[in-house]
Amino acid sequence: MSSKAVFDDLLQEEREFPPSPEFAAAAVVSDKAIYDRAAKDPVAFWEEMAKELEWFAPWKEVMSWTPPDVKWFTGGKLNLTHNCLDRHLKTATRNKAALIWEGENFETRTMTYQQLHTEVCKFANAIRSLGVAKGDRVAIYMPMMIEAVVAMLACARIGAIHSIVFGGFSPESLSDRINDAEAKLLITADGGWRRGNVLRLKDEADKALAKCTCIENVVVVKRPLGEPFPCHIKEGRDHWYHRLMADASPDCPPETMDAEDPLYILYTSGTTGKPKGIVHTTGGYSVGTYATTKYVFDLKPEDVYWCTADVGWVTGHSYIVYGPLQCGATNLIFEGAPNWPENDRFWEMVARHRVNVFYTAPTAIRAFMKWGDDLPAKHDLSSLRLLGSVGEPINPEAWMWYHEHIGGGTCPIVDTWWQTETGGIMITTLPGVCTAKPGYAGLPFPGIQATILNEAGEEVTGGTGLLAITHPWPSMLRTIWGDHDRYVSTYFSKWDKSVYFPGDGAKRDAKGNFMILGRVDDVLNVSGHRIGTMEVESALVDHPAVAEAAVIGKKHDIKGQSIVAFVTLKGGATRSEKTESDLKQHVVEKIGAIARPEAIIIGGDLPKTRSGKIMRRLLRDIVEGRTASDTTTLADPSVFEEIREMYEEKFKS
Repeated sequence: MSSKAVFDDLLQEEREFPPSPEFAAAAVVSDKAIYDRAAKDPVAFWEEMAKELEWFAPWKEVMSWTPPDVKWFTGGKLNLTHNCLDRHLKTATRNKAALIWEGENFETRTMTYQQLHTEVCKFANAIRSLGVAKGDRVAIYMPMMIEAVVAMLACARIGAIHSIVFGGFSPESLSDRINDAEAKLLITADGGWRRGNVLRLKDEADKALAKCTCIENVVVVKRPLGEPFPCHIKEGRDHWYHRLMADASPDCPPETMDAEDPLYILYTSGTTGKPKGIVHTTGGYSVGTYATTKYVFDLKPEDVYWCTADVGWVTGHSYIVYGPLQCGATNLIFEGAPNWPENDRFWEMVARHRVNVFYTAPTAIRAFMKWGDDLPAKHDLSSLRLLGSVGEPINPEAWMWYHEHIGGGTCPIVDTWWQTETGGIMITTLPGVCTAKPGYAGLPFPGIQATILNEAGEEVTGGTGLLAITHPWPSMLRTIWGDHDRYVSTYFSKWDKSVYFPGDGAKRDAKGNFMILGRVDDVLNVSGHRIGTMEVESALVDHPAVAEAAVIGKKHDIKGQSIVAFVTLKGGATRSEKTESDLKQHVVEKIGAIARPEAIIIGGDLPKTRSGKIMRRLLRDIVEGRTASDTTTLADPSVFEEIREMYEEKFKS
């Protein structure tokens, strides 16, 4: 095999930001020796973390590893909801707010740990009364509301395997996932709000159910506060949540689960092929999400923590529900969008709720940049002490804007790299001991063994290569639901079966910090150079006029591929031929002439899901002249059509 670099190493970054002495002194982790201890014996490190949780029966073996199959805490018995809820009822945490919900229309509800425990027990009994038992699959299709969290925990309480389908997905996507998991119960809601529009989820669910034969019962939640949304209730199949809860007992001892019993299935595509049902298990996932939440977010008992994700994504599973609740945190959850009714909604909420730890996506950060510096400046953000980033690599200039305009130049930023498949954070800084570097995620989390390999499986000590995880970790996926061969071929066939391949390119600096360069299948091949999309996008976002950029390779008869960039500008910047010329030259100055885009399409926005993820595959459809893939998950499908028209106008013969 060729040992040629996976990506050319183009983007350089030297700025560094150590934690302040005050932050470091009060941090949960204040001694970097934790890295050496975990590296010496990662299995012992994870066992140490597991002992901080409560188990019904101890494990007999911490880890057994027959590549690529692993088991953690073999023989150990527990229930994740016991660690999220019951163990807190023995302390003052029982009267602490577990969840603070805010609706799009500014309604608020608060639920303490004691109240959440009661609700979960009652709903667990309710779904048991509908015939759901340990090992059954339950589909959840809901907006962001407290009852979505209750539904997840109720399933875990009785050992049912939940499969959440993001509320923005189409009926077809919902039916595909229900049928693949063979779910017998669907939990949904009459509707919710998004940017002033009603999302009638029950109506969408009914369309999906027309293609499902496995669903026996449907539970429908009325959106709390405000007017309920009319929906069809099918007699004998559909049940109102509030009526079931009225008759349910609050006494529901947690089911005893084996550490390797499945906890949930979460579908991820990554490509346009059949979605993969990622399976996470109870014990290892509990330990992984607990440890990473505690150490990465440096949680203090008095903190208000806000992860802006949706429970429909893995970030919502791990860092809204399971990790923070195990740590006894107060979680803010929000139904709406960051720009409704105004573009400063997030900052108004941070100020009003006195948020201390804020975790959001680079796509959102770049949107905030586009909307202007004056919006966060209008609000008192002094309660913030730690910021986080999740979802994709964050461009250095977006990092700097986040640091200066949201963090006031004082808040550490934890830039976290991980995946649905990994279950928890894999690479990041620990904010009390690590020096952060814009664009670099940081070091592998203690207990995680990551490196960079070339195509031949040889370690890359300088330059770029393929990110590889060389030792098992507790929260890793165990299989793909119903297709273990696909699990092996997708994640453990790049080299040998003991090495997990995430599909990303990466490089390291002299101190061992990792920069994630993007998906290997997104690499650009330009005149023999292999260029990472992240580096070109970062160079574009570095320009003072640019808010966001997405880069796609276009077939070129001479170069192999040329570079097409799709760009949105910050407020006040103007679109012109000179702007395009300036941006091309800026890329040349930042990373070299080889990365000069052939064309730059400047539009009002990029095609994004409701969670803010840029749908690059749709941009690739445009560039490659294909019929568009599924656009039903886009927040605004009209954006895609506008960009297509602009592209075709630019390249028309």
